[in-house]
Amino acid sequence: MNIKNQKIAIIGLGYVGLPLAVEFGKIRPVLGFDINDARIAELRSGKDSTLEVTAEELYAATELNFSSDYDKLEECGVFIVTVPTPIDTANRPDLTPLIKASETVGKAMNDGAIVIYESTVYPGCTEEVCVPILERESGLKFNEGFFCGYSPERINPGDKVNTLTTIKKITSGSTPEVVEAVDDLYKSIIKAGTWRASSLKVAEAAKVIENSQRDLNIAFVNELSVIFDRLGIDTLEVLEAAGSKWNFLPFRPGMVGGHCIGVDPYYLTHKAEEVGYHPQVILAGRRINDNMARYAARNVIRLMLRNGIDVARSTVGVMGITFKENCPDIRNSKIADLVTELESWGAKVVVTDPWASADEVKHEYGIQLGFIDESSKVDSLVVAVGHNEFRAMAPDQLKKFCKTDKPVLADVKALYNRHEAANAGFTVFRF
Repeated sequence: MNIKNQKIAIIGLGYVGLPLAVEFGKIRPVLGFDINDARIAELRSGKDSTLEVTAEELYAATELNFSSDYDKLEECGVFIVTVPTPIDTANRPDLTPLIKASETVGKAMNDGAIVIYESTVYPGCTEEVCVPILERESGLKFNEGFFCGYSPERINPGDKVNTLTTIKKITSGSTPEVVEAVDDLYKSIIKAGTWRASSLKVAEAAKVIENSQRDLNIAFVNELSVIFDRLGIDTLEVLEAAGSKWNFLPFRPGMVGGHCIGVDPYYLTHKAEEVGYHPQVILAGRRINDNMARYAARNVIRLMLRNGIDVARSTVGVMGITFKENCPDIRNSKIADLVTELESWGAKVVVTDPWASADEVKHEYGIQLGFIDESSKVDSLVVAVGHNEFRAMAPDQLKKFCKTDKPVLADVKALYNRHEAANAGFTVFRF
């Protein structure tokens, strides 16, 4: 199966789709498609608000064109779907973006098309959910009139070292010929090489357990931090001591948000329950991690009360709202849960973040970003994200942001020397 002359359509131009479109656009014709007209206009002007791609990289992709015009999809023979796959308020998979993208592709594709999914799903989703939609909308039969591949995304937002081309790519296809074609396609841009999975389901399962494994490791150290806090032991000091052994895994406690680690395990547990198995370890890890924002907020409140601060008349400064450091991505940010918990105790909360879009934060969480400096004079501080701007600050500088004699500093990411922070006048809490 020769697809070298086929135009590629990338469906969805977010953190996953845009880098992919740019790399392919350097060597072959690509249509970058997104239903967000503002996003298309932004990219055409050479700007990327996700900061994953520079203007120079955009201009280097000379065969890449951006559009929200559905008709242009009919020019393409290969479709790569990179839309988000979130969860709903009950932690169930929300396949709405995936379903709509499949409907769009099904209407546009012609005989012989290959549709490759990169969106994270549960094992079997491509064949059970997406393929019937493609058949219905196109009138073509699977593995006769069109074919499918699955190659899970491994984008790490904000990471400028482990980028698309330097991370090995899993590939798979619905027939042996498609396996070859999909693998060759990705080999043309992935310097790190590829790993051929034996089936679409295996590739889907491999993706969903990558982040489930990480989630469970973080849940373990989060539970340790709760135990060690009650024992009066500093968790970081314990982990550093244990890390002197060569095979100790260097995980750190924290709030688990973002588009992958805090979401993907629910896709796996959903499918497990569908086939009659109730997962225990995976869901236990999820419960621990989902509770860490509330745990942090309540410790801040407890220490403020102990220090004689009137919580209901206090102002707490929260530094950081993105789900990780040095990245504008606010998806599934657990810091929003922390803010909600603090506010439920009557505290006024001021949130600042030099990386986040104020409009996006307001739209997604109803939080109005502000500023925290020496004129702010908050009662306590939560440094929730390890942005470089926050790492560069010293405890003495942070103390100047506070008006009380005994403010609480919740150093969630363990950015500062706890003894220096205590000497600066803070009562310190950290995971």
